[in-house]
Amino acid sequence: MKKILLLLPFCFSLLSAGAQKFPQREDTHRLMSYNIHHGEGMDGKIDIERIGALIIDINPEVVGLQEVDSVVARSGNLDLLQLLSAQTGLHATFGYSILHDGGKYGNGVLTREKPLAVKKIALPGSKEARTALIVELDKYVVVNTHLSLTSEERQESVKIITDAVKEYDKPVFLMGDLNATPDSEPIAILQEKWQILSNPKQHTSPSVSPESTIDYIAGYTSKGQTYAKYRAQVIDEPVASDHRPLFVDIRLKTPAAEVMRTIPYLQNPGTKEMTVMWLTNVPARSWVEYGTSPDPDKMSRARTFIEGEMVANNTINRVHLTGLQPGTKYYYRAVSQEITRYSSYYKEFGDTVRSDIKSFTTWNDDTKDFRVIVYNDIHSNMAMFNKLHALVEDKPYDLVVFNGDCFDDVEVEDDIMNRLLTYTPRIKSDEVPSIFIRGNHETRGEYSLHLWDYLGRMGGRSYSAFSLGDTRFVLLDCGEDKPDEHWVYYDMNDFTQHRNDQALFLKEELKSPAFRDAKKRVLIHHIPIFGVKSGSFSPCTDLWKPLLEKAPFTISLNGHTH
Repeated sequence: MKKILLLLPFCFSLLSAGAQKFPQREDTHRLMSYNIHHGEGMDGKIDIERIGALIIDINPEVVGLQEVDSVVARSGNLDLLQLLSAQTGLHATFGYSILHDGGKYGNGVLTREKPLAVKKIALPGSKEARTALIVELDKYVVVNTHLSLTSEERQESVKIITDAVKEYDKPVFLMGDLNATPDSEPIAILQEKWQILSNPKQHTSPSVSPESTIDYIAGYTSKGQTYAKYRAQVIDEPVASDHRPLFVDIRLKTPAAEVMRTIPYLQNPGTKEMTVMWLTNVPARSWVEYGTSPDPDKMSRARTFIEGEMVANNTINRVHLTGLQPGTKYYYRAVSQEITRYSSYYKEFGDTVRSDIKSFTTWNDDTKDFRVIVYNDIHSNMAMFNKLHALVEDKPYDLVVFNGDCFDDVEVEDDIMNRLLTYTPRIKSDEVPSIFIRGNHETRGEYSLHLWDYLGRMGGRSYSAFSLGDTRFVLLDCGEDKPDEHWVYYDMNDFTQHRNDQALFLKEELKSPAFRDAKKRVLIHHIPIFGVKSGSFSPCTDLWKPLLEKAPFTISLNGHTH
């Protein structure tokens, strides 16, 4: 007589199961398949709880189970899938193939998320009815099955399953006991439109000293899908069932429409240079195609290298175009190809996505008339920004300057993104360059030091000088609006040295031929030095005022005082 081990199920959450025994990359999906032999182990015991504990250890987001009993006498009239669902915290979907011993017997799927749709299809099975359970989830579809013992029926089953999944416009994964070895005809037919993701060299049956591979996880590829496989493993579990469980960690290719996160935004403009920046939602290798003709076939390619190594597998993309001709219109587009796997000796890629072809014009030293828009103190008020820009966007403009407190108090990346996703399309950043100057609020927040990752620094510093036509612009960074020793900074600021460095920069700039020969000179910094109320703290006054009050600036543009 078979022994049935009944223990009260415990509710565990896979998300809080503690340290994983099988570590997983954060950006991958883990799929598991297991023929559980109606819960009966090689020791003759019906023990569902040890199967559930194994699932918790592996921590998959989807489990395809075969040979599942539902209220069948041989397994103690238990609903095995519901017991596993309660123990693991996963949603249960059952699809019976036959009525057996007072209950039902077939396939089950456990999923972290609630399925969007479920469908069961009949498969050939002359001696025992066979089915496939199709479960649709948000990002992909899984098909769980247990095929016939007859080769001809297995071949026909593979064709039926392949035909059934062609309606889906998302990735599809097949998992289960296919009762076919890797060199068999059913697997050959399967591989015409499916990629085997599990490792056929790791045997799955029998569980004690396994000699053959008949359990698989595969991905449908007929519609151009690709799957980067990071891990495929058969678990050394010889007792809980007569098969061994297996899992794969895969990364899905991102739909082409979702690769780009922002439109390109132009930074660091000049007479012979321009920097193109853009963000992607996924790690990518990226480049810029550009030229004086809008014909893509006549464009050159520019990439970013650091000491011989291409900057790639990142989501913040920055390509600096140099050697351009002054006063020349250039056409360009940003290009990103998703990297789905980046390892030392092997890489896999997703779609290559190109932005629309846009244009910019390099600056010309002979230019006398141009239009610059300067914003101060937006302070996250995007509605106000949109109203302000509506007042000035009707005429062409050549440059946009954000003069402080426009990317203020950034605590998380979303604080930066919310500004970027508002500013860039509105100012037409893919055709009009912009320059960012730091205000006192940009120095605050947990994510403040990352701002420069997303924005360009002219000359690699937060202060700079450049010429636009016959006009010289000098940009300064005042830093914070209180003394470094103020308690609110927790002894973590030292802007004094930063201001001293700028004082030296100012001395050199004021003596430079570019400044001396300019017809007009514009000073821009956030915290004003001149015109402030008596007694107001202006941190740069003592250092910079003696230099600036004698300098022949045409105008000084400041913010801060609201």
